[in-house]
Amino acid sequence: MGKVICAGLGPGDPDLMSVRSWRAIEGARHVAYFRKAGRKGQARTLVDGLLPANATEHAMEYPVTTEIHFSDPEYNRLLAAFYDKWAETLAEIATREDVVVLCEGDPFLYGSFMHLYTRLEGRTEMEVIPGITGMSGCWTATGQPITWGDDVLTVAMATLDEDELAARAENTDALVVMKIGRNLPKLRRALERAGRADDAWLVQHGTMPQQKVRKLSEVDGPVPYFSIVLIHGQGRRP
Repeated sequence: MGKVICAGLGPGDPDLMSVRSWRAIEGARHVAYFRKAGRKGQARTLVDGLLPANATEHAMEYPVTTEIHFSDPEYNRLLAAFYDKWAETLAEIATREDVVVLCEGDPFLYGSFMHLYTRLEGRTEMEVIPGITGMSGCWTATGQPITWGDDVLTVAMATLDEDELAARAENTDALVVMKIGRNLPKLRRALERAGRADDAWLVQHGTMPQQKVRKLSEVDGPVPYFSIVLIHGQGRRP
């Protein structure tokens, strides 16, 4: 019997991958990873040069990403069928040998692997290797601590409606907002309503060679979906 091993890859810089994930990947016989159809995929890119030459690759291509709004029942139907299929495939491989699933950031923090994990529980042995989160890589890139003392940190998705984003921003000390992309105009309005817009930073491609760290007020034009907006807490700062 093998097992399903989910390797957290960290925030983007391969040097920030844990030793345990590194060892699992370099010894893998089967490697699975999520990607958008027609793309190599960020997770697969991060392990270039690390996979054994004889490893069998399993590209798990999403049937839909942003083409349909996530509130549409069809979106949920397509993704549920996709996760069902790949849970079945991974479980079958694990009856013979280990299979390593690559996951950017930390698998248990908004990671797609969670949808496979819940389907595989009780069916096969699993190991989840934690990783440094993308948000941690981004707030470190700003050169400022994200929290001090007893600051409260809130993590929100920019996909929330404007009223909810404004309320979350107003009622926290430190703030992380993920999944920016075309949600940026809505997020700007929410931060302005909360009186927090001038304190916000935007980080693109955190820890990677193309990293950009700017005050949100200096950002003009579209930004990638996986950008992160940060507001630092000031609680007990000297």
